[in-house]
Amino acid sequence: MSELKLLSVVSEVYPLVKTGGLADVAGALPAALKAQGIAVRTLVPGYPVVKAALGRLEEAFYFDHLFGAPARLFAATVGGLDLFVIDAPHLYDRPGGPYTAPDGRDHPDNAQRFAALAAVASGIGLGLVQGFVPDIVHAHDWQAGLTPAYLHYAGGRRPGTVMSIHNIAFQGQFPASLVPALGLPAHAFAIEGIEYYGTVGYLKAGLQLADRITTVSPGYAAEILQPEAGMGLEGLLNQRRGVLSGILNGLDEAAWDPAADTFIPAPFDAGRLEARAANKAALQARFGLPQDPDALLFGVVSRLSWQKGLDLLMDGLGTLIDIGAQLAVLGSGDPHLTDRYAGSARVNPGRVGVEFGYDEALAHLIQAGADALLVPSRFEPCGLTQLAALRYGALPVVARVGGLADTVIDVNEMARASGVGTGVQFSPVTAPALQTALIRTQALWQDRTLWRQLQRNAMATDVSWDRAARAYATLFRDLDRERAA
Repeated sequence: MSELKLLSVVSEVYPLVKTGGLADVAGALPAALKAQGIAVRTLVPGYPVVKAALGRLEEAFYFDHLFGAPARLFAATVGGLDLFVIDAPHLYDRPGGPYTAPDGRDHPDNAQRFAALAAVASGIGLGLVQGFVPDIVHAHDWQAGLTPAYLHYAGGRRPGTVMSIHNIAFQGQFPASLVPALGLPAHAFAIEGIEYYGTVGYLKAGLQLADRITTVSPGYAAEILQPEAGMGLEGLLNQRRGVLSGILNGLDEAAWDPAADTFIPAPFDAGRLEARAANKAALQARFGLPQDPDALLFGVVSRLSWQKGLDLLMDGLGTLIDIGAQLAVLGSGDPHLTDRYAGSARVNPGRVGVEFGYDEALAHLIQAGADALLVPSRFEPCGLTQLAALRYGALPVVARVGGLADTVIDVNEMARASGVGTGVQFSPVTAPALQTALIRTQALWQDRTLWRQLQRNAMATDVSWDRAARAYATLFRDLDRERAA
């Protein structure tokens, strides 16, 4: 089987820069694809944290003008990732995160910053860099959404293009006045091109013009065809449903390995579940909760947002308290919700503990020490936290949506009889339904023999990238053959 060359175009990649699950996917998928005979180069902006991590650099191209000033393209290898890095200080060298300034507001020139990412990707796709001409260009989310457009309107022979949706709620819409600065032909601003309700739609452009569209779970692929989840793009997606597929994300099993996790006091595996007790005690101590092994300890590792359903947990907190459970929360997000969580911790000392922000080590401790992990999302394209929970034997309690429904087997009566349950699902996504799920989980907790079996079921779940890598490899090779025909 001949090696296929793929350019992955992404705005963040773990372990260099991360704001969410997109970075985890971009960081883990290349290694999984390598095993399938696909060589991946990842194109990422040269944010300060990215450039600080680079070792030996090789200049691959010099731009006299890239959206306002000269820039350079470097090739580098970091942590097993083969990278192209755009060194454009006028676009990326600034305080704050990849998308927002220190005050939490979007960088005002995000349209130019990510148009530059797509334009450079298109150039690489058309042979800009000697020695690497990709067969396939894989664009991720709105930040890379113009990539298929630049390649489409370039004319002539080009690589195949794949557009992946990690969260359709974020679409990248900008004023039509931007069009002349993009370097695309005037006729690109049309409904069959980049125009979206009178604006330039970056994600819309990718969905319109890519050869294939993927999203991160089969369930979400079905949901986004409906108005409730399509966020205004369901019409276009239905028109293109013949090239849309859902490929379930995997988890980096090296980064998330309970038997070799250096972030937790007591590594364990499915044959040594009793070792989790030390992790639970450490987690309870960290959050100021009584070190009671018999108390059902729920964990949360999440953005505190409406999408993630964390307001519903606050609405149902009385039920959690009534059943004698404890709650440990790690997250940040909406000020209204952070205020509510801070208040709940003050009112319920010893029952509710909260830490705001993100702490990688603490996230691992929650997975290793919590008895159950709560993921009450209103919509969830895939979700990675529940995959880590399965691997660590923290039974996921999830809303029956998107990738959560695809990855967690509800412990209903038939699942119990068949010995296949791995967690608790609830629907609809409301506070009363979540409260019922908390009560169901407490009832399962009372039967420790059953609970141990459910933990073993969860830890036996295949959450690796192997299945996804095979599916992606098939898609990429089929597309390459189609374009070569």
